[in-house]
Amino acid sequence: MAIFDISEYQTRLRKTKERMQEKGIEVLVVTDPANMNYLTGYDGWSFYVHQCLIVLLDDEEPFWIGRGQDANGAKVTTWLNENHIIPYRDHYVQSTERHPMDFVCNILKEIGKSNATIGIEMDTYYFTAKCYTQLKLGLPLATFVDATSLVNYVRIIKSDKEIEYMRKAAKIVEKAMQTGIDAIEEGVRECDVVAQIMHAQISGTEEFGGDYPAIMPLLPSGKKTSTPHLTWTDEKYKSGIPVILELAGCYNRYHSPLSRTVFIGEPDPKVKYLADVVIEGLNATLDFIKPGVTCEEVEEVWRKTIAKSGFEKESRIGYSMGLNYPPDWGEHTASLRPGDKTVLEPNMTFHCIPGIWLDDYGVELSESFRVTENGIEVFANFPRKLFVKNATNVY
Repeated sequence: MAIFDISEYQTRLRKTKERMQEKGIEVLVVTDPANMNYLTGYDGWSFYVHQCLIVLLDDEEPFWIGRGQDANGAKVTTWLNENHIIPYRDHYVQSTERHPMDFVCNILKEIGKSNATIGIEMDTYYFTAKCYTQLKLGLPLATFVDATSLVNYVRIIKSDKEIEYMRKAAKIVEKAMQTGIDAIEEGVRECDVVAQIMHAQISGTEEFGGDYPAIMPLLPSGKKTSTPHLTWTDEKYKSGIPVILELAGCYNRYHSPLSRTVFIGEPDPKVKYLADVVIEGLNATLDFIKPGVTCEEVEEVWRKTIAKSGFEKESRIGYSMGLNYPPDWGEHTASLRPGDKTVLEPNMTFHCIPGIWLDDYGVELSESFRVTENGIEVFANFPRKLFVKNATNVY
């Protein structure tokens, strides 16, 4: 039931092994659920317990290692043969006496890799300090090296099938964003708006349904728009405030994020002015992007454009994204910011989110895009403006 042809998974695995060889890695322990999915198709809400893939240079398939009750999930969703699906007993789960990485150590000993050079994803959400200490304790002759972004950089250039899934995700986010904007009104509870958004995200379109996004809808309002990563409350919307919506459509774990800003009532002139600045900067930035330019050159266009209006923004304005699981849809590779000299290539995909957050208010507009042979393809087709609800004048 894997969602790509086996040949595509094998190509991904080959590229991963090439990077392993370049870094002198004989064994790669993959714990990031997105990377596990990327290499095998494994898809389950089982990442709250320890699980991993073992990639060996001299084996055609990775080994999936996980909780016993999740092993059938690996059989259902991956392309792996059953002899490469290795479950551990439930007494390893959240135990104070033993740890799943003890089990992994025993497997590596059994296959003769106890003294190998082993790559581990040191800085991922699901690889804990305890994982590291147990591996070190159980494999004292092994050499451990940091392989945090090894698979992530294989993922950075998408296949045509991946792009197809992201286009479908964009159709879903168009629907979800319009649903949210339509629902925001004075006197309506924030939670009720988000309930409608999430229904739209999961129901998708008539042609295809949606998956759960890696990030919940972010909807700060009023003074809370001065910061981007707030969700919602059960408070009712009031007139005279901005509301930021940052959402994503998700299809087969592939995302297409989108953000827009709404103002309830007659727009505050300073908010409207800031929206104009953000839109001008976003348009200039997107117009500049093409293969061969670097991430830092893209950010420089934004920075110089908004500087003409007296604004500056310290944080990055975008990042590579696509396949992922909670808590993030970003790939943790290239960022649109000073110092990132990553050269853009066709079928790289980014979320460009050049929001500006001031002391008492903020504005966000973003676009997800694919780098093409000559420029970019913006995934979502959605008006790029400040949305105004219940104003006396027409905007």
